[in-house]
Amino acid sequence: MSPDRLVHMANQIGSFFRSQGDARAAPGIAEHINKFWDPRMRSAILAHWEAGGEGLDPLVRSAMEGVRRPGAQ
Repeated sequence: MSPDRLVHMANQIGSFFRSQGDARAAPGIAEHINKFWDPRMRSAILAHWEAGGEGLDPLVRSAMEGVRRPGAQ
């Protein structure tokens, strides 16, 4: 899946959680990605974020700190 598509999906998740306020939204975004994205998608979005995260909403950028690497507990 292309980084552009993953960014779009992550930003949509961010839009959904935004109404919960920043304190709850970022952990909710990370939890959703950890639970529902397959390991390849998580690896790709983490790599994109680490390379600067172009296009990621600031709320999603902050949530990326809680996204687990595949294989990590």
